[in-house]
Amino acid sequence: MDEKLYQLQRDRPASYRICIQGALDTAWSAYLDNVTVSLPFSTDVPPVTVLTGRLVDQAALMGLLNNVHDLGYPLLSVVCLDHE
Repeated sequence: MDEKLYQLQRDRPASYRICIQGALDTAWSAYLDNVTVSLPFSTDVPPVTVLTGRLVDQAALMGLLNNVHDLGYPLLSVVCLDHE
């Protein structure tokens, strides 16, 4: 049986893990497209906040990244976890 090859597409949903430098309160989840905001316990200085969630498309991803930028947090990484 042939396996289908899946490619990430700009107009399809995908799940992402975004790491930012700094401690972001979990209350920001609603403002940031309802992604999960977590601050894993660590001795890292400065702290790292992890945003995880499924976004409807890459335009939503760009909006989320712009919001994080507007809040003044440096972006450390963006990882696509899975896609449709």
